[in-house]
Amino acid sequence: MDPQRPAAPAQLFDLAGQVALVTGASRGLGWAVAQAFAAAGAHVVLTSRNAAELDARVSLLQGWGFKAESMAFDAADAGSTTTAVEAMLARHGRLDILHANTAATIRKPFAEQTEAEWQAVVDGSLTSAWRLVHLVVPAMLRQRYGRIILVSSINAMVARPTISAYVAAKTGLVGLVRGLAVELAAHGITVNGLAPGYFLTDGNSATRAADPDFEDRIAARTPAGRWGSPPELGAAALYLASPASAYTTGSILTVDGGLTAAI
Repeated sequence: MDPQRPAAPAQLFDLAGQVALVTGASRGLGWAVAQAFAAAGAHVVLTSRNAAELDARVSLLQGWGFKAESMAFDAADAGSTTTAVEAMLARHGRLDILHANTAATIRKPFAEQTEAEWQAVVDGSLTSAWRLVHLVVPAMLRQRYGRIILVSSINAMVARPTISAYVAAKTGLVGLVRGLAVELAAHGITVNGLAPGYFLTDGNSATRAADPDFEDRIAARTPAGRWGSPPELGAAALYLASPASAYTTGSILTVDGGLTAAI
């Protein structure tokens, strides 16, 4: 049998005609992922709690000739999430890609944490992702195709003091990825996770400002010698969302400049 002509890279990573939902997309890593998906041809639905920021991002994408729309809701709120996602599914009749970029954290010594604070972090970082998947999986089952990406963290592998609830929740996402992957693979749905290391974003700007040496300490601890740039995570997410990753499921793609590989 003659070998089949290999597909061009542009074809392997082409998302034309697909609908992608990206949460936390108004800034930081979620915004980088939304840009990558839009540039690959997807119609991207950007979500976050800030409607004004979302509208600005959508206008920018549309100005570049990409397809995008916004949906403002709090992913930690079950009612608003359900209403928004159901409306989106009714409007498009499909969803091909879910990138769940939900997170919440409270920085406080463990002995001072309350159970309510623990629950808020678990709800914001783990349960919210479960809810999003639960809402979109029926549509993916009907079309027998889907790409689900859950954003965990290198803190599921290495931890820092005062964020124990966040560490537990992000570790839980790793288990959710594996459990869903083995259940949904037979239906043409892949489920994978991303474990970002330290990236320069608005989300950690306050931490860097409060501790001027923090950025240099992390860079020195990282074999690559620097923090990541958000588009570098966008490229990793694009692989997991694309036809190129059809045989990749149940995996956690670590994007950290080698930090978790180093002693």
